[in-house]
Amino acid sequence: MTLQHRVQGVLDELVATGAETGLQVAVHHRGHRVVDVVAGVADGTTGRPVTSQTLFFSFSTAKGVAALIAHLLVRNGLIGYDTPVAEVWPEFGAHGKETATLRQMLTHTVGVPAMPGGLGLTDLTDWPRACAAIAGAEPRWPPGTRTGYHSFTFGFLVGEIARRVTGQPVRRLLHDWVAVPLGIAGELYFGVPPTELARIARLEDAEPHPAEPAEHDRILAPWERQPRASMGNSPDFLQADVPSVGIFTARGIATVYAAILDGRLIAADQLAELSEVAFEGTDQVSGNPARLAMGYPLGRVGAPSDEAPTIFGWPGGGGSYAYANPTTGTSFAVTKNRLTPDFATAQRLSDMVTAELGPPA
Repeated sequence: MTLQHRVQGVLDELVATGAETGLQVAVHHRGHRVVDVVAGVADGTTGRPVTSQTLFFSFSTAKGVAALIAHLLVRNGLIGYDTPVAEVWPEFGAHGKETATLRQMLTHTVGVPAMPGGLGLTDLTDWPRACAAIAGAEPRWPPGTRTGYHSFTFGFLVGEIARRVTGQPVRRLLHDWVAVPLGIAGELYFGVPPTELARIARLEDAEPHPAEPAEHDRILAPWERQPRASMGNSPDFLQADVPSVGIFTARGIATVYAAILDGRLIAADQLAELSEVAFEGTDQVSGNPARLAMGYPLGRVGAPSDEAPTIFGWPGGGGSYAYANPTTGTSFAVTKNRLTPDFATAQRLSDMVTAELGPPA
């Protein structure tokens, strides 16, 4: 039985048991798509089935694509990793942030993890207001000294830097620099056109998220740290340019990671640089150990820390996940619409793929 058929069997089982509602999995290996499977329904209220073209709002899994935009800015000579952000975005230099660099932004070390100024979820659709608030924020730590998960601010940081040096919104750069060259236009968005809303899977909340420890330092607002179906089901939000989150197919985002590995988007030397350890420390938001490349956490979800330390990618709240393994030349993506509080599905599937395509040397 092929890997394609084994993965299909797992997806069918997950849907049949009620563990998942609808999902997609795509895997590329050394230039070939070896898995492209779907199961279940995209909308539990109508019974609309999932197809390979169904779009899924996948929360922070999109941060891997946002980070790619930053690397493409460097590739194109528009900015350097060690360029102070304030050189291209002068307002960002307020309150001691004038030394913060693109590299530090990519490692979540610039010190503005939470949306500042009392901004809430509905304010994220106002790009100028969100960026002005971030620029004027006082950092929680001196840039470059600590790391802390920049839940929504990350995408605005990348996007406003990109806008300042290109004059284009980041959604346009994603289309022109990534989706069109890779032949996946219509499968990768930071904000969908109105005509595409009907293709998006309807999210549903699963069991309530477990309560966080009382001692946890709640730097992020509840809506910043916990995914909710209402966010990804809002037409206004789905059409907005909020590049810490995104809408795509598993096939689309797996293609992106495959293209990062095979040289279609960046050269080998830049790939080596972006997948090296750039910062290690304790995440000031979660309290967990953090090992970061430029724009990506390193390691595979649920895997031992010594397994292929150059694996890079992003999980998304609710259980979506996409990553690249430079050692085996593999890219993996799972998208789904049932927002579970863990990554059990993603881990099970990526374990299967890793076992089939060769564990890292």
